[in-house]
Amino acid sequence: MLNLFLKLVLLFLSCFATLCKTCNQVDKESLLSIKLSIYSPAINWTSWVDCCLWEGIECDANGRVTHLQLPGRDLSGSISPSIGNLTHLSHLNLSHNHLSGPLPHHSFLSSVLVEVLDLSNNSLTGEFPSSLLSKVIRLNLDFSNNDFTGPIPPGLGNCSRLQVFRAACNYISGSLPDDIYAATSLEELSLHVNSLSGPISNTIVNLTSLIILQLYSNNLTGFIPQDIGKHTNLTHLYLHVNNLSGSLPPSMKNCINLIKLNLRDNKLEGDLSAFNFSMFRHLRTIDLGSNNFTGSFPSTLYSCKSLTAVRLSRNNIEGEISPEIVALESLSYFSLAQNRLTNATASIKILTGCKNLSVLFLCKNFKGEMIPDDITFSYAFPNLQVLALSKSQFQGQVPSWISNLRKLQFLDLSLNQITGSIPGWLGTMTSLFYIDLSYNLLSGEFLKELGGLPMLVSELQAAKKIGGSRLELPLFIPPNINASNEEYYSLLSLRPSIFLQNNSLSGSIPIEIGQLQFLQLLNLSNNKFSGNIPDQISKLTNLERLDLSGNNLSGEIPASLSGLYFLSEFSVANNNLHGLIPSGGQFHTFSIPNFEGNPGLCGDIIEISCSIQTRTNNNPVPSPSESSKKELVYGLTAGVVFGFIIGSVGGIFYPIRVYSLFRTL
Repeated sequence: MLNLFLKLVLLFLSCFATLCKTCNQVDKESLLSIKLSIYSPAINWTSWVDCCLWEGIECDANGRVTHLQLPGRDLSGSISPSIGNLTHLSHLNLSHNHLSGPLPHHSFLSSVLVEVLDLSNNSLTGEFPSSLLSKVIRLNLDFSNNDFTGPIPPGLGNCSRLQVFRAACNYISGSLPDDIYAATSLEELSLHVNSLSGPISNTIVNLTSLIILQLYSNNLTGFIPQDIGKHTNLTHLYLHVNNLSGSLPPSMKNCINLIKLNLRDNKLEGDLSAFNFSMFRHLRTIDLGSNNFTGSFPSTLYSCKSLTAVRLSRNNIEGEISPEIVALESLSYFSLAQNRLTNATASIKILTGCKNLSVLFLCKNFKGEMIPDDITFSYAFPNLQVLALSKSQFQGQVPSWISNLRKLQFLDLSLNQITGSIPGWLGTMTSLFYIDLSYNLLSGEFLKELGGLPMLVSELQAAKKIGGSRLELPLFIPPNINASNEEYYSLLSLRPSIFLQNNSLSGSIPIEIGQLQFLQLLNLSNNKFSGNIPDQISKLTNLERLDLSGNNLSGEIPASLSGLYFLSEFSVANNNLHGLIPSGGQFHTFSIPNFEGNPGLCGDIIEISCSIQTRTNNNPVPSPSESSKKELVYGLTAGVVFGFIIGSVGGIFYPIRVYSLFRTL
């Protein structure tokens, strides 16, 4: 009775609340049909309640459904053709769900009042319904992060009031349709991460209201539109990772409101120092990396006082870093890696004046120079978190001034000619969790001090890891020497690592290594380490990669390593190990090459029986000594006599069998 009473009260309240608007019956039936095609979880739409009170539904004064908004509900299923019956729908938002299948082409959105259409972040397939683009749409049309294919159909030019068009992260192909440049109210055009090809027409200048243009990660060719400078409202220009060629158009200097400019990974060229950047007073981020630019570092960039991130890496820029760079007081990210810079010591000294610098990449420059090591650096770089000076053939030892970088988290000095031993002070750096000293000429031992790295030992320290905020430009870090770069937008996403491979380090691996419980990647390969593999490595429960190959390690592989359940890569090849290879855990995923070059190993993984291996390697048949030969003769004589007696009793003599026994022994 109580439940019935509550239902009646709810029904009365719904009727009272909708005296001025009762849900249109056609709209209600359409919504119920939509509900049937969507599941997991079920939508709480009850037929005996007025549909204008349903979750995600709004109606106008006449009871016609105008809003259908159910974003981020983990909904699965498909979009019913019945949605086409909602002829007064102006706002449709089903984004961030798990909806799949194609859109109903012929009946999808018959309303001509659509203002917001957001179907982004689903798994919708098929081509765009061309009939949709003939509607009078304004404000927002978002198809991003789905699985749509085919070209963009014509019709966008008819959407005279369209302000935002997003269809990023799909599989859209073909060229940019010409009529897209007729949608003159567009403020944002985001079609990045697709398979678009062909040129960007200079007609794009008709989009005079454009603020954000994102066409990156496609296959676009040709030049940057020569009249791009007419987009004076443009704040974000992202054309990176395409096949664009030519030089920067001179008119681009008129895009005076640019905040972010990214043209990385194209085939652009020209003398970069000849371009005038001085008008970009609002510019915060510029990325022109991985192109074919020449000349020196453009001095006009020093006028862009708002700059926080600059990447000009992988070009052909030459010369020295100018003292004028200290004028960029907000500069926090600076990368000139893989260019032709000279005078490393002067460059580093100048950059110490950039007090807000947190990321510094100068890799593959200064060929063959001495690595800067000057005590005047003692109080330099108070905010530096990332320092990369790899691939420069630097000579000398690990610079002592690095010990003063109290916020340093990432250190890469790999692929140089650095000599000497690993300094003990590395193990005392309170923020350091990523060390790459691989491919150098380092000698000495793996210091016990490294086993005390605070960020890899203490859970409290690890929880306080600095640099959790998103980087203004991503870091590109190779996981190993032969792999393509991985992209990181936050230092928090970097895996704690120690890379010491390809040096001349010797001695045993200290048991203190077991304290680095937060370490994920450890590579000690191709050194001269000896002794046993410490059982304490089994305490590194977060370890994902362990490479001990190419050393002089002996003894057995500790069985406890099978408890490293996150271990996806493992190698002990080319050592002097013996005994049974552990089984269980991740070891069933490893193969023969991970263990080759160790003749004493056995087990199912390498298909060598341990009984055979033990007999072959541990208990070989010795060559007979003089005393054993005498014992053998006495034994055979006794056998012959015994055999003769037995044979005589049986009436048969077997000299051949005794001879065969002698030959066998």
